Amino acid sequence: MYRDTALVCLNGHLVNDAFNRVPRNNSEFCPRCGERTINACEQCSSAIPGDLLNSPEDEFVFLGGPSSYERPAYCRGCGKPFPWTASALDAAKEYAAEIEGLSDDERRLLSESLDDLVTDGPRTAIAVSRFKRLANKAGTGAVEGFRSILVDVMSEAVRRQMFGS
Repeated sequence: MYRDTALVCLNGHLVNDAFNRVPRNNSEFCPRCGERTINACEQCSSAIPGDLLNSPEDEFVFLGGPSSYERPAYCRGCGKPFPWTASALDAAKEYAAEIEGLSDDERRLLSESLDDLVTDGPRTAIAVSRFKRLANKAGTGAVEGFRSILVDVMSEAVRRQMFGS
């Protein structure tokens, strides 16, 4: 098996999951939002994993239909968050600071739990429980706001725990 490289914009939009195999689909800027694109981690230069192929010479090109590609949240070379993950976490923390219906301590606790929601580690279960309790206390609008910010940088398992299917 061979994994191609992906080209992703700084906002996390997939531009090309076959950077090497189908270079005609590469672009310096994202066609959805105009942000600059990258194909490697800006911290360590490890390639962003792309489409999985049988071999580097695999010429099969799938046109149309939904892609099965899942954009990574963290670099497999250095463990740092990709720009889209860092931006989503920053936005979620800013959102947590502005939620009404929670005390200052509750907003701080919610904000501090957000990193654990996207790392899928030992503290994730605690973070999910805390998030559900505090976000539900703040209301449905708060839950939906967080969902729209974080859903693309969470693992499938955490998404299901927090928001259902």
